[in-house]
Amino acid sequence: MERVVRSNSLFILKTYIGLTKPGIVMGNAMTCAGGFAFAAQGQFDSPLFAASLMGLSLIVATGCVANNCIDRARDAQMERTKQRALVRGEIALPEAKRFALILGVLGTVSLALFANVLSAILALVGLFVYLVLYTISKYRSEYGTLIGAIAGAIPPVVGYCTVTGVLDGGALMLFAILMLWQMPHFYAIAIYRLKEYEAAAIPVLPIQRGMRVTKIHMLLYIVAFLAVSLMPTFFGYTGRLYGLVTALLGGVWLWCCVQGFWCKSNPVWARKMFVMSLAVITGLCLTIPLRVI
Repeated sequence: MERVVRSNSLFILKTYIGLTKPGIVMGNAMTCAGGFAFAAQGQFDSPLFAASLMGLSLIVATGCVANNCIDRARDAQMERTKQRALVRGEIALPEAKRFALILGVLGTVSLALFANVLSAILALVGLFVYLVLYTISKYRSEYGTLIGAIAGAIPPVVGYCTVTGVLDGGALMLFAILMLWQMPHFYAIAIYRLKEYEAAAIPVLPIQRGMRVTKIHMLLYIVAFLAVSLMPTFFGYTGRLYGLVTALLGGVWLWCCVQGFWCKSNPVWARKMFVMSLAVITGLCLTIPLRVI
């Protein structure tokens, strides 16, 4: 009996954790950490860093749980989401809503008390953009991706403002870098998951405007991303190692994008673009704190 109870408890715990979409939470925590390191300039305050990551991660988790609640009907139509807990009925909707509220309160309190009020406000603005503006637009317009990118560009700004307590040019620089990075990243997902988006009637750019137009958009966004992402080194926020890694990874990503205009398989190419985008953002976040050269 005790073993069965423990097994059920573990299943419930894993199910609730799954609602938070841990991969998304970790990705946003990584960019938040990058923003913190960007502002800290090597002078790390460990308790402040922990408060920043914890608070931001809890608020991102809130958004993910709430998104599960809002999208449960559409999730049932997509192959990659039809096994989610709310679709399968493993967690009741009221319980999921309560879980989201608890996470949101804990995250807001953590940032406001142990970081600063500005960081808490910024995180809540990102949550609003994601849950309200993005949710409204993503089923109605191809520009929903752009609105989602605005929400996704806020975590590094939260990390930055945890250190500085102000919104300035450095914060805007980080926002622009993340926003420009996300667009080709999301378009790559839309291409290799195209059939699923069609089944769920989500008007992403490849469906609305076609593959060639989408690839041109991706190319232009990557060029803009490369230009903006090198600005931190130019203005002395980062060391030259960051600039070198950014230029190399960004250049490879750009060349990979160009290859899409003559590729034989769009899904295979888009998958490669997606993986490369993850390598680019990981490289940026890891080298931001390194000012060895």
